[in-house]
Amino acid sequence: MVLAISFLEAPLKFRAPGVTIPLGLGIGRIVFRALNAVEAVLAVVLVTAVVRTSPTVPVIVTTVLAALLLAVQLAAVRPVLNRRSDRVLAGEQLPRSRVHLAYVACEIAKVVALLTLGVTVLGSGA
Repeated sequence: MVLAISFLEAPLKFRAPGVTIPLGLGIGRIVFRALNAVEAVLAVVLVTAVVRTSPTVPVIVTTVLAALLLAVQLAAVRPVLNRRSDRVLAGEQLPRSRVHLAYVACEIAKVVALLTLGVTVLGSGA
């Protein structure tokens, strides 16, 4: 889901004919709110599953890292981006945001953590 939405849908929607910055931001806010809600539910399921087993240290570390990255996105980065998009939607002309790069960096790190977790779990035979 993260790969499809963050790295395909988000940048491509702005290339579609007729999609303005405000329209793209409005769509993006709805899509990312839904994605983050699903991610939060899946994070709870993942953490619960890991806690209920006898996880290895790498499984614990990658699970905590993925959950922590999601928490940073939801608690620190998304609110700043939402305030900024509110301003753009209200008609302000703003320069590009570096905060968006922080969100992308968290997405990349989260994908790496989840892939590492999957490989680690498959490799351990759990």
